[in-house]
This record gives sequence, structure tokens and C-alpha cells, in this order.
Amino acid sequence: MKKKVLLMGKSGSGKTSMRSIIFANYIARDTRRLGATIDIEHSHVRFLGNLVLNLWDCGGQDVFMESYFASQRDQIFRNVEVLIYIFDVESRELDKDLSYFQNSLDAIGANSKDARIFCLIHKMDLVKEGQREEVFRNMESQLKKRAGSLNVSCFATSIWDETLYKAWSSIVYSLIPNVKVLETQLENFCRICDADEIILFERTTFLVISHSTTREFSQEHQLSNKTTQLIPDAQRFEKVSNIIKQFKLSCSKNQAQFQSMEVRRKGFSAFVDVLTPNTYVMVVVSDPNIQPAATMMNINSARKHFEKIEQGQLK
Repeated sequence: MKKKVLLMGKSGSGKTSMRSIIFANYIARDTRRLGATIDIEHSHVRFLGNLVLNLWDCGGQDVFMESYFASQRDQIFRNVEVLIYIFDVESRELDKDLSYFQNSLDAIGANSKDARIFCLIHKMDLVKEGQREEVFRNMESQLKKRAGSLNVSCFATSIWDETLYKAWSSIVYSLIPNVKVLETQLENFCRICDADEIILFERTTFLVISHSTTREFSQEHQLSNKTTQLIPDAQRFEKVSNIIKQFKLSCSKNQAQFQSMEVRRKGFSAFVDVLTPNTYVMVVVSDPNIQPAATMMNINSARKHFEKIEQGQLK
């Protein structure tokens, strides 16, 4: 099953860098040696076995952008599942950027009216931390106003932290055909394991596909003897994704192959292991009465079941 994905934005906005980090196992500092994209670069990325992303990385120089909306308009914007538009947050030509974005919206509306649209406000690390939320919300407001009735999802991103993984996880999630079935079965698996939380990752990119949380996050306050609610980190899935992928790349550089890992700390244990040929799973357990061997046995027993879901054999 092929899904056409357009990656657009001005030259130098960071399109090829983020594509290389997510799909080609680059680390952020290595993207400095990447050159500008000339015209359109096509790549096919296999994702979850049967899903193939037909990725069109469109060069952002003015001469190319103008041809996309004129002579190549129908060819480029026909049968698009997802449009990803990248904005350089420090661009000095914002009016031109917005004009090209408007042209893209018009072309999508005429050729692929059901396409999902994602806008990534990129290079947010260059904005002072205290100003990032205001800058992002202002840009998001302008983009949604231009989009009108079209549904646009916006993300603040940087190649230097987990925000890039959060955005791309959301994009890929929107393309998975049987994701609701997967989520339901993951919830069942979480209850069977008596786990606090389970996270499912795509094996190559380590993007988060889905997760299930069954327990309330709480902790005992030792000093006041009061139970207080512990608010979980909203970015925890993407942070874990980034950390494990970097560790996996480090293993490769040392001619070792990452297979699985187990982390034990006071209060919880976390198990990361292969679930299917295309996914990894992370199981987090806080109950000290649950033996690690039992958790690993549950993961092993679930493998064939989740392979059937992945292959579309369970509806």
C-alpha cells in the first residue's frame, strides 16, 4: 500500500535534514554536510511492512517552487495523502513563504481535497526559550487562517530534540490503515501484562506508533505523608524514542546489533524488545510482585498475535 507524501518549504528550511534523521539514521550534527535538494527527490520508505511512504522531497528554490504551481501542478499535487510544509522560523521572507504555502493549499484543494496537512515550524532552537510558545502560536494562527476550512496540524520542531519525533510520529500515525485495531489490542496487552504503560515503536525509525496507559501516575510524598498526583512528561514517548534510537546508532557504529534492553530502577522496570519484524515494544511495570521473566514471556506470547494485526488479518 503506497501513500504519497509531499515535503515542501523554502530552500534551507530543513526538509532534507529532518528526512535524513528520521529515515536515514543521520544524527543532527551530520546533517550539516547535506546539500540543497535540486528539483524533486523521490524515495520509497517501507513502514510497518505493507505501508510504503512515497516521499517527494521538493526543492525550495524559487525557480522550482514556481514550476510546481504552474507546469507541474497536476503531477505533483495529484493523489497526495499528506502534505508536510516546513517553515524556517527565522525566515526573512515570511510573506513569500506564506504565499507559496497558499499556492500549495490551493493546489491540494483542487487535486487532493482529502489530503491531511501538517505544518512544521522548524529550527525553534534558534528562538529564545521564553519566546518559543508565543512565536509558535502566532505562526500557527496565521497558517490556520490561510487554510480556512482545511484541517491543518502545526508542530514546533528542531532537529536537536525530541520535537521532531513527536511531529513525525503524528504524521505517520495518520497514515496507518488499521491503527484503531492496533490501539485496542495494545490496550488489551497492557492489561494482560498488568503494565503501567506500553509504547509501540516502528523498528527502523523508532517513531512512536501507539501507546496504552492503564494506571494513574501517582507517588507518595515522603515528607508530608500525602499522596500527590505526579504529572507525567507530555513528551516522554518522543524522548524515549530519541534516546533509544541514538543508543541503537551507537551500537551500529561499534559493530554491535541492538536487540533488547532492560532498565530497572527503584519504583519501576522497563523492558524494550522486538515485538514483530517491524516493531519494538516498551513495557513499563511498577508492581514489584511481577517477575521480569513473566513480562518477557508475555511479550514473546504476543508476537504472533501482533504480526497478524500488522498483516491485516485481524479486523
